[in-house]
Amino acid sequence: MEKLALLSVSDKRGLVEFATGLVQRHGYRLLSTGGTAKLLQERGLPVTEVSTHTGFPEIMEGRVKTLHPKIHGGLLCRRDKAEHLEQARVHNIPLIDLVVVNLYPFEETVAKPHVEFADAIENIDIGGPSMLRSAAKNHESVTVVCDPADYDSVLAALAAPETLGALRRRLALTVFQRTARYDAAIARYLEAQAEGPDLEALSGFPARLTLTYDKAQSLRYGENPHQKAALYGTFHQHFEQLQGKELSYNNILDITSAAYLIGEFEKPTVAILKHTNPCGVASADTLSEAWEKAYATDRQAPFGGIIVVNRTLDGALATAIAEIFTEVIIAPRFDPDALAVLGKKKNLRLMIAKEGLGADALQEVRSVLGGVLVQDRDRHLGRREDFKVVTRRQPTAAEWDAMLFGWKVCKHVKSNAIVYTRGEQTLGVGAGQMARVDSSRIAVWKAGEAGLDLKGSVVASEALFPFPDGLIAAAEAGATCAIQPGGSVRDAEVIKAADDRGLAMVFTGIRHFRH
Repeated sequence: MEKLALLSVSDKRGLVEFATGLVQRHGYRLLSTGGTAKLLQERGLPVTEVSTHTGFPEIMEGRVKTLHPKIHGGLLCRRDKAEHLEQARVHNIPLIDLVVVNLYPFEETVAKPHVEFADAIENIDIGGPSMLRSAAKNHESVTVVCDPADYDSVLAALAAPETLGALRRRLALTVFQRTARYDAAIARYLEAQAEGPDLEALSGFPARLTLTYDKAQSLRYGENPHQKAALYGTFHQHFEQLQGKELSYNNILDITSAAYLIGEFEKPTVAILKHTNPCGVASADTLSEAWEKAYATDRQAPFGGIIVVNRTLDGALATAIAEIFTEVIIAPRFDPDALAVLGKKKNLRLMIAKEGLGADALQEVRSVLGGVLVQDRDRHLGRREDFKVVTRRQPTAAEWDAMLFGWKVCKHVKSNAIVYTRGEQTLGVGAGQMARVDSSRIAVWKAGEAGLDLKGSVVASEALFPFPDGLIAAAEAGATCAIQPGGSVRDAEVIKAADDRGLAMVFTGIRHFRH
C-alpha cells in the first residue's frame, strides 16, 4: 500500500535530507504546500501539492489550504476500524502515515519591538496545529514530527518498525506540549493587548493562567540529593557560565537572589550570599574596598557562598576572593588577570550576567498545595522624600545614607529581617527568625563575632516592630537610628522607646516580607 507523508514547515532545517530518506529508503510519496513544496521540487524530489491532492485550491491568502476532509480524514482514520476504512474508501480519502509540521513563528514575531497587531494575528497558525493535533491523536497509526531534532530518530525507527510505536507515543506528547505552549503564547499576547473593562487581564492576572516553559537543563538533584529536579525557561539567556561544575538547583536559586540584590546598587558594590540571604554587602569607590567591607561583616558564612559584583572583576579582587572557598562568582565581566587567577579553581563556577543584573521577571510564581501563587516582584523601595521621621530627633546626613543602604539590603533578607549598617556597609544581619527581637539579637551576635562595633550604627527592619523590645535591643547594641515600615498598633510605644533613648526613627510605609 502506498505510504503518504505530508510535509509543511516554516523551519526548513534538515528537511531536504529527511524527505530524501523518506522517498529513497522508505518509499513514501510526498504531499506538501507552498514554500515547502517549492523547496523539495527544486531539490529534485517528487511532490504533490496539497491543493492537487484535495482538489480544492488554497484560498484567502493561504489561510485555508489544509483544512479539508482529505487531509484530516487521512490523518484521523483508525486503521483498526472497518467502518473508518470503508468511509475513507467511499470518499476517496488516502490515508496519511506521516506528518511533518512546525508552526508559524508567532513567538518570534511578537518578541520583535513595535510589532504591529495585524502582523501578530497573521502569524497565528491554524492549519498547522490542526494537522499536528489530528496526527497526534491518531499516533497509533500516524507518525507526527514538529521538531527537526527528531528527524534522525524517525528515519531510524522506520528502519526498525518494532521501535516505531514507542517513538510515536513520545512524538505525540511532544506535539501536545508544543501546541499548548503555542496557544499559551497567543493567549499571553492577547491578554497584554486587552482593552476596556477586563481589569484582570490588564493587571497581568488573567482569569485562567497558562504557564509553559521549555526544559533548559536536567539537574543532578534538587535541594537535596534524594530530590529530582530540572530547570525550565530562559535562565541561561541571562547568564553565561565560563567555567566550573554544572549548576545545581541551590546555585540557581542563589544566583537569582544575588542578581536581584546587586541590582539595587549603582556604586561599585559587592554582595556575599548564603542560602539566598546576604551575609555581607558593601558599596565603595572601588570593588576591592567594597569586598573588604562586605567580607568583614561575616568571615564564616561566606564559606561555600555566592559572590556577586556590579563592575568588572579584576585580578587583584580575584586574588583576594580566591583565598576562601566559594561556589559561584557573578560579574558583568572578568578581566584576563581575574580569569587566570580563578581559572586555577576548576570547580568554581564563574557566571557572566549577560542581560544586566537585577533585571528579568516582573512576576514571581510559587507552587502551593493545589495550585500556584502569582505576585508582582517586589521592586518598590520607596523614596526618601516620602519617608516620615516620627521621632523628636531628626537623622543626621550620615544616618540617612546608612539607613537607605540598609533598607536596600534588608529588602532581600528572609523575614524576620534585621540589618545593622554604618555608611554603606553591613555590620550584622539577622534573618528568618520567628520573633523580630531574635533576628536583632542574632545580627548583634554576628557583628560581635566579626569584631565590629555597632556603636553609632543604623538598624533597618523590613517590617514593623510589633513591640518596643526589638528597637530597645537595637539601641542597647549601639544603634542611633532606625528605619522600618511602621503601622503597628503599638507604634506610639515604639516611638516613645526611641525618643527615650535619643534615637531617630523613620517610617517608610512600605513592607518587604520575604517568605
